[in-house]
Amino acid sequence: MRQDPWNLQELLGPVVEALGYELLGIEFQGGAHHGVLRLYIDSPNGITLDDCEQVSHQVSGVLDVEDPVPGRFSLEVSSPGLDRPLFAPEHFERFCGHKAKLRLERPLDGQRNFSGVLNGLRDGHLLLQLEDGTECEFDLADIEKARLVPEI
Repeated sequence: MRQDPWNLQELLGPVVEALGYELLGIEFQGGAHHGVLRLYIDSPNGITLDDCEQVSHQVSGVLDVEDPVPGRFSLEVSSPGLDRPLFAPEHFERFCGHKAKLRLERPLDGQRNFSGVLNGLRDGHLLLQLEDGTECEFDLADIEKARLVPEI
């Protein structure tokens, strides 16, 4: 999975956990002039708008004091939603048997986007059963983005 260049997980994780939530992961999108810093939080009871506001208020204070991210950005705090992003090895294990889509940092045999059923991890590699029944193995470090596919 993509590395956190500013160690935000380490900086903000304890702040979010102290409020009673789990910091699932962090995404940064945008350019040098203005970006969006998005935190995904969760709890056993789910996430409400009030939860997001509470975390946003606390995290904003830490970001203002520590100033770890260069340039201007907007902060967003979000629930994982139905198409839950997967950031850590334990997320892939927890949702074993669920359908997911993933995007690789670099093409593999000319392809960057894959979808299939999560079959767990083996030695730091994700096992994904594709729709044609083929099982592929991906190094977690090569995955740019991964999300569950909502089953409706």
